[in-house]
Amino acid sequence: MQKKNYKGRSVKRTLSKCSDCCRTYSDIQYAYADMLEADKKVKQFRCNVPLDGLGVEEYTSDFVIVWRNGDMAVRECVKRDLLNKPRTARLLDSSRRYWLSRGVQDWGLVVDADEQHT
Repeated sequence: MQKKNYKGRSVKRTLSKCSDCCRTYSDIQYAYADMLEADKKVKQFRCNVPLDGLGVEEYTSDFVIVWRNGDMAVRECVKRDLLNKPRTARLLDSSRRYWLSRGVQDWGLVVDADEQHT
């Protein structure tokens, strides 16, 4: 999730399954956009979709996906080390409730790889 008018560093690309310009703000988003582009089950997807009406600060969901069968899914990208932060948990829960209220049952997280070395 990003703030709606986030001005940080981003990468803009044109992908065939993305209805607009695909703007990614992290390595996780960039890699997941590539995965969606290559997935034959994905019909189309949108990046950084506004969550209108969430509150004082407006946020966006990272990916809204339309599968070939017409079902929709939402994926939020988050770094593993931020998962236990209360603010992150509140934002993710708000996103989940937002999409559930709009009939989207398939909501999930995309988390970066565990980089612990043994």
